Amino acid sequence: MPEHSVAADTLRHDWQREEVLALYALPFNDLLYRAHGVFRNWHDPNKVQISTLLSIKTGACSEDCAYCPQSGHYDTDIEPERLLSLEEVEQSATAAKASGASRFCMGAAWRNPTDKHLDEVIEMLGVVRNAGLETCMTLGMLSREQAQRLKAAGLDYYNHNLDTSPEFYGSIITTRTYQERLDTLEHVREAGIHVCCGGIIGMGESREDRTGLLLQLACMPSHPESVPINMLVQIKGTPLYGIEDLDPFEFVRTIAVARILMPQAYVRLSAGREGMNEQTQALCFFAGANSVFYGDTLLTAKNPAPHKDQRLFHRLGIEADQLPAPEASEPA
Repeated sequence: MPEHSVAADTLRHDWQREEVLALYALPFNDLLYRAHGVFRNWHDPNKVQISTLLSIKTGACSEDCAYCPQSGHYDTDIEPERLLSLEEVEQSATAAKASGASRFCMGAAWRNPTDKHLDEVIEMLGVVRNAGLETCMTLGMLSREQAQRLKAAGLDYYNHNLDTSPEFYGSIITTRTYQERLDTLEHVREAGIHVCCGGIIGMGESREDRTGLLLQLACMPSHPESVPINMLVQIKGTPLYGIEDLDPFEFVRTIAVARILMPQAYVRLSAGREGMNEQTQALCFFAGANSVFYGDTLLTAKNPAPHKDQRLFHRLGIEADQLPAPEASEPA
């Protein structure tokens, strides 16, 4: 990592709403110029961290998240599936390693894992670590004791998104409180596990709400090591299906503001890339995104095909972990 100027970009945890709104309001070029300067001070802007995400238990979730096709409250095309076997996880992890991923994330559609669930996923951690990958899990809410068990088993990262601002949260989810999300993050941090926490943009929220989400993240005692910024993927059957799409420039602005507020974090361009053109993605990488999910599917949503990512990174001169160079015969 390049040396950074502490005087220019001291880590802050006391951002004020007016400051963040002022960043959002900057002319687009001025905002990207500032964000890219911060980016260069803390990271190599031409390197991207690659993660792979696998759904280890799909569907029939008791939560009512308005964006999620895995919720048992909505009639979608998602069929509930059992917890994957160790062999299936091992095969997926081995393939992810071979394709160039450095981190393997496992997601289960639970409100919170039981102790029996935890026994099973801890075994999965072992096979992923044996494949030579960093480990990440998203299993729902955790107690303090469960977080400590996962740490003892060698978990590197735990993902638990805040999704949106505290003020807009009740419009999206009613089965879990915002404070419960914050409590899980506290348990994860106390256990010594790296925090992966971000949100979803384009759910009908206002710029004030996007500001509120970023403030929650940036004013934590320690910034999340990984901050996934998702663009809503609209799924037929969910309450958010059919809402107006977010302006792509507003999404890029959110990436830029996240980079300025949390300069040391990896800002991940997450769900929604399949619906973005290459130019929008390139702007996000310039604005400070330096992590992506790689592979055809993110849990149940489509993701750009691997050959498309290889070609885009190659065209932009971005080094993405150990991804192979694209073949000339690969389709664009």
